[in-house]
Amino acid sequence: MTKIITLPNNLRIVFTPLSNTEVAHCALMIKAGTRHEKAGKEGLAHFIEHMLFKGTSKRKSFHILNRLEVVGGELNAFTSKEETCIHASLPAVFTERALELIADLAFNSIFPLKELEKEKEVVCDEIRTYLDTPGEQIFDDFESILFKNNSLGNPILGTEKTVRGFQQKDLFHFIAENYFPANMVVAIAAPTDEKTITELTFKYFGNRKNRTTTHKITHFKNYRPEEITFSKHNAQCHYMMGKPAPSLHSKDRLTMALVNNILGGPGMNSKLNLGIREKYGYTYTIESGFNSYSDTGTFHVYLATDKKHLEKSISLTQSVMNRLATNKISSNLLHQYKQQFKGQLALARENKANIAISNAKSLLNFNKVKSLEEIYKSIDKITSEELLRVAGNYLNTNSGKYSSLLYESETNQ
Repeated sequence: MTKIITLPNNLRIVFTPLSNTEVAHCALMIKAGTRHEKAGKEGLAHFIEHMLFKGTSKRKSFHILNRLEVVGGELNAFTSKEETCIHASLPAVFTERALELIADLAFNSIFPLKELEKEKEVVCDEIRTYLDTPGEQIFDDFESILFKNNSLGNPILGTEKTVRGFQQKDLFHFIAENYFPANMVVAIAAPTDEKTITELTFKYFGNRKNRTTTHKITHFKNYRPEEITFSKHNAQCHYMMGKPAPSLHSKDRLTMALVNNILGGPGMNSKLNLGIREKYGYTYTIESGFNSYSDTGTFHVYLATDKKHLEKSISLTQSVMNRLATNKISSNLLHQYKQQFKGQLALARENKANIAISNAKSLLNFNKVKSLEEIYKSIDKITSEELLRVAGNYLNTNSGKYSSLLYESETNQ
């Protein structure tokens, strides 16, 4: 049912008609994230995400924040390593209101100087809050090790030093380089028709001039494993290990996603959860993760545990990984794992806002949007041999290609 519409200025629209709902979801996805920042401007993409809400040529901050709230809607945004997204959910009768507002934020923001200085303090406080949460901080610190000397390893929030150094001209320059129609996708999931969506998106986005940018991201290469330990005044030890993984465009991406789901995905029956938490009770949190970027990806295992259980937890984790990397899974068990994976994807689709956001990202990165049925078919094609090959490439801890980061507890002996 998903429709793709391209406006004359090369802005792409992905529309998913919904039924049995009175709610619409809109998202503007822009290929402008941490990777697109220049040296010394780390955190700029995220800072701009904040500043988009601080005033446009026609609205002050209060009017922006109040525009959808007064009709019961929600307006939000997020920044990732490769994208910025502005999204809204609201009663469907006000879909036009959301699209007009999102276009206003993306194209008419003026970044008032007074608000800019005030927001620096807000973001610096956000950074300090983040640094007080080791279970979150370790993810950024680990990627800085994994992608050393590449912008992909920079923290999304930046640092207090870089944030305090931002000037108004930096924001306008970043916008000029990245915020243009061909670098964007608008996604809408709503109980309406294609004609209405085409007219509305053309009305608010169709007159925006397209352009190109000369700014190119630096592709990641020359990975070198590192093992780093920091002593911290934490109640627990926090440990992460991992390595580069398949990119968004790799033929192994979906298989790796299934491998990760089996190993330490969200299910309570994951091998790491059963093999360490349930069997020994050594840790409350143990999980694996897999993220893909345009030219590379990350695979990691994260755990938090008492200092006295640390070495045993790491050893058990590596044993679980190596078993999955060297032992072929039976066809019956593989079928169960595939069904679990497909079921999780189906549950995620119940959140209709996720549909708009995931469709926008898919069209932005792949120039197409796959239906759930197409994804299911791709999952069903994964063989035990293929699973073993990919698991062997990325889970075998004897390969010597893993990096690790440990926050060692000083306070828990």
